[in-house]
Amino acid sequence: MQLPDRDTVTQIIRTVAADEIMARFRNLGEADIREKNPGDWVTVADLESEKRLTAAFLELLPESAVVGEEVAEDNPSILKALTGPGPVWIIDPVDGTQNFSKGKDCFAVIVAYLLNGQIRAGWIHDPVSGRTVWAAAGEGAWATDGTGDWTCITASAPKDFTAMAGSLPYRLRKTFAERQHRNQPPFPARVVRMGSVGREYMELAQGNLDFALYRFKLKPWDHAAGVLIAEEAGGFAGLAPGSPLSGLGLGIAEGSLLLAPSADNWRQLVHEFEL
Repeated sequence: MQLPDRDTVTQIIRTVAADEIMARFRNLGEADIREKNPGDWVTVADLESEKRLTAAFLELLPESAVVGEEVAEDNPSILKALTGPGPVWIIDPVDGTQNFSKGKDCFAVIVAYLLNGQIRAGWIHDPVSGRTVWAAAGEGAWATDGTGDWTCITASAPKDFTAMAGSLPYRLRKTFAERQHRNQPPFPARVVRMGSVGREYMELAQGNLDFALYRFKLKPWDHAAGVLIAEEAGGFAGLAPGSPLSGLGLGIAEGSLLLAPSADNWRQLVHEFEL
């Protein structure tokens, strides 16, 4: 089976993002936001964009299934579709909902395409800038601003730990901030947490971040597309301690997912982060 057309899917995502997400950005009412789990928020934009994307992808490929974050929240059995042989779309309709709900312009739409249990293609779209990154297995990673051609993108080159910038959980951010304050190396040059995994994967694939660490519940709508895009951009991904990943799509995994510029850097970071 051929992959779905890159530009067709990109246009679907761009249209839905404009209509359902950006039209509501900084324009949400109190009734448009609710806490579905402690610290985990959903807005009307999440729900409506997931509905629109689901309908569009099923129209594009009637034989496919769709696993959306919000539907999976209410019906976890839908995750069984990820283990089947047929085509499956994995959707995070608004990644970075808390940022979005607070009016912060750091969020993304993430879509992965799964076939025979393997992630074959992924899209991450920034609705604010209009930039989209895409990758397909064996075809590299590419970006467009929607007004011109696609440009090949690459992850950052291998480098020393102290020259790296990356995304870390709170505990490690605090540890390295204290080391830096006391001038007790080694510590990375810059540490962030953007509040949107999708936006961080975009930065990794474009060489603006060198590493990222995600721990505990690893959800396919957060990571499936991003891991493929990062690897196709030339980066290295693995579960620590573990081996390279070809994709993360088969349900909710436990562990520490670490992305780095190279296998050597990955091993160095495993040591520095004491994973």
